[in-house]
Amino acid sequence: MVFSTPIFVFGFLPAFLATYYVLPSKARNWLILLASTLFYAWWRADALFVLYAIAGGSFLSGHVVSRTTHAAVKIWAVRVGVCFNLAVLFWFKYTTFLLGNLNTALGGDALVVPEIILPIGLSFLAFQSISYIVDVARGDAPVAKKLSDFLAFSTLFPQLIAGPVLRYKDLAHQFAHRKHSLLLFSAGLRRFLQGLAMKLLVADGVAPLADRMFALPDPSMAEAWLGALAFSVQLFFDFSGYSSMAIGLGLMIGFRFPENFANPYTSSSITEFWRRWHISLSTWLRDYLYIPLGGNRSGNFKTYRNLLLTMVLGGIWHGANWTFVIWGIWHGGLMAVERALVAKHRSFAWPKVIAWPLTMVFVLLGWVVFRAETLGEAVAMYAGMLGANGASLRLEVVTLTTTSELLFLLLGVVLSIAPRLNLPRFEPSPALQFATLSILCFVALQVRTNSPFLYFQF
Repeated sequence: MVFSTPIFVFGFLPAFLATYYVLPSKARNWLILLASTLFYAWWRADALFVLYAIAGGSFLSGHVVSRTTHAAVKIWAVRVGVCFNLAVLFWFKYTTFLLGNLNTALGGDALVVPEIILPIGLSFLAFQSISYIVDVARGDAPVAKKLSDFLAFSTLFPQLIAGPVLRYKDLAHQFAHRKHSLLLFSAGLRRFLQGLAMKLLVADGVAPLADRMFALPDPSMAEAWLGALAFSVQLFFDFSGYSSMAIGLGLMIGFRFPENFANPYTSSSITEFWRRWHISLSTWLRDYLYIPLGGNRSGNFKTYRNLLLTMVLGGIWHGANWTFVIWGIWHGGLMAVERALVAKHRSFAWPKVIAWPLTMVFVLLGWVVFRAETLGEAVAMYAGMLGANGASLRLEVVTLTTTSELLFLLLGVVLSIAPRLNLPRFEPSPALQFATLSILCFVALQVRTNSPFLYFQF
């Protein structure tokens, strides 16, 4: 089930909220577990087995870690729990990719490549479960006392499919006690509506334009850059919109989730970009990968190596494709370069005058390989960006591009970089904003076809 569909907005969500507030407090976590199960089963009921296996295994591992007095047992409980999560993730996400590449390397089809359907949300759940086990071992998180509460945390439907990546230590006390108020509920409803508008109006509004440009076999310079810009806007409003809806849903039932975006397209370096983009993932990678690798504690060379390794693994986390490996190398390499420049006692990695536009060019170039389905498609787009196929838009591209696509693209760009434009602030009353967005979203829900969130595939 997708947040931006009529069945969720007009059916599942109102029914869930009505039941939630009728039930006594002690029964609400059970309702969350039941609703999350139904929400996920709407996609595939058989995949629930995978979710509950990961959650149950992590719960068991956490209990062994917390109760044993033997250091060796604790270490092995952590290893087994973490490896179990990684093994499940690897099987569903990377087996086909690995066997396919081995067949290519061997020059035949000797290895049978199974068709494996990746359970949606598995990458997020695996990272959340690993952080739980490690945090319990470190003493940073309390061990979950009730299996039902931990299962509700693991399958929490407001964020199950595409994050933010939650940590049990941040929500454990909220499963024991949550505050509910009309003010909090209203704030959550407004935030959900804002996210829904970001998805339906802007992301889905520019998506056809991005799709057409990336489908061109020989894009011109204008077409390639237009496609990269359109996808940059689509991805941000799609993913940030989902995160806003998740945070809003959480507020409506008393949970406070961490923010996942902070104006990333205003960044003046790639390092700053990753402090503002998908914050829950970048902090996870920092705490459970970069720092354990040694962080910046062992000299410049190892710092650069750790940055590169962290971003490459972060890239692979997004999908089993060489395009994500290259995307990770691109970002990790740039972060290493910026680290080296700052190490020379400079306040900024790049000259201040060009830092922001240069960073945005880096980001756009990265999104090309991130969006491309193959390296060949990415190379074609890069060739187009360099002018290998001419500079101007072709007549058929101009004809197919609608005014609404260009308006939504312009709106998305302006909203994305608004803090840098110093525009006069216009803040309509909450009632006017709510009414306007409600009408626009209602219309969009009626006329648009179902459009899954981009991060569902990860």
